[in-house]
Amino acid sequence: MRNSFGNIFTVTTFGESHGAAVGGVIDGMPAGIEIDMEFVQHELDRRKPGQSKITTARNETDKVEILSGLFEGKTTGCPIGFVVRNQNQHSADYDNLKNLFRPSHADFTYFSKYGIRDHRGGGRSSARETISRVVAGAFAKLALKKLGIDIKAFTRQVGNLKIEQDYQSLNLDEVENNPVRCPDQHMAEKMEQLIMQVKSEGDTIGGVISCVVKGCPVGLGEPAFDKLHAALGAAMLSINAVKGFEYGCGFEGVAQRGSQQNDLFVNHDGRVTTTTNRSGGIQGGISNGQDIYFNVAFKPVATLLMPQPTVDINGDSAVVNPKGRHDPCVLPRAVPVVEAMAAMVILDFYLIDKAYR
Repeated sequence: MRNSFGNIFTVTTFGESHGAAVGGVIDGMPAGIEIDMEFVQHELDRRKPGQSKITTARNETDKVEILSGLFEGKTTGCPIGFVVRNQNQHSADYDNLKNLFRPSHADFTYFSKYGIRDHRGGGRSSARETISRVVAGAFAKLALKKLGIDIKAFTRQVGNLKIEQDYQSLNLDEVENNPVRCPDQHMAEKMEQLIMQVKSEGDTIGGVISCVVKGCPVGLGEPAFDKLHAALGAAMLSINAVKGFEYGCGFEGVAQRGSQQNDLFVNHDGRVTTTTNRSGGIQGGISNGQDIYFNVAFKPVATLLMPQPTVDINGDSAVVNPKGRHDPCVLPRAVPVVEAMAAMVILDFYLIDKAYR
């Protein structure tokens, strides 16, 4: 089981949903970076459960403890160990699921592969594992901030409700002003109402998160097997419930002709740039200095608070009737996870490029 991510900047994560804690070890973090622990905790607070009526009611403080790698508020270049302790597990809620395979969960595939599984909240396959990603991503963000690189994600779509505007016409500073994390306040209200309706029915709903990387320098990524967009795609597709990734014009661009799609080069004040950015800031697998933007599709949460037919570990027919506390829509809490994964990829590829040069 691979539990490490990255090449030079890496994070190795550990822990299960209903275990003692989740945590990780960050390695390859540049030395001398000032670490604002209030910022790191704030990033975790954006991800934690119980934020609003449209998220799971699990009540976790999710306080991060740094075990190593910091001295007088700065990184030392040594591995950074951290832990977030679980405090509000209701493991008994999962007793009736011990021998059942929940539809569209990892239960069947995990059990088939390893011959054992932690049925309490999904164990290692739980989205609670993303805590470690958010902590590591917060450290990556602080390193990128020194380079003038900024990353912001937001909820673009919930169900059929979608923001049609280009991200450039949106005020992304509005993202944190509503529980859905949508920069369009009017649309956010509609999205929240839809999520509440779905929740009242015991059902769930999915959607799309958009992410924008500003200030990325030219030259990150490789032209063959380590394309920058491929790394971003792999990072996003490793997040729980993600079903799709597109960057630039993505799938909508296939309806256009090349003459409509191409980004034309111009000389602007002695600097080569492009008149448009349909490529999404990446050409030939390498960043071109424009904004990098992409969309991540999340499926509806697989746990429904309603009976569903299934089979047990012996292959006999059964009915799964989950209890517990679950998100009716994962998007609001997934926004900081998308940002974290993007930050780790960009910092990792920056360090790779720096090593080459």
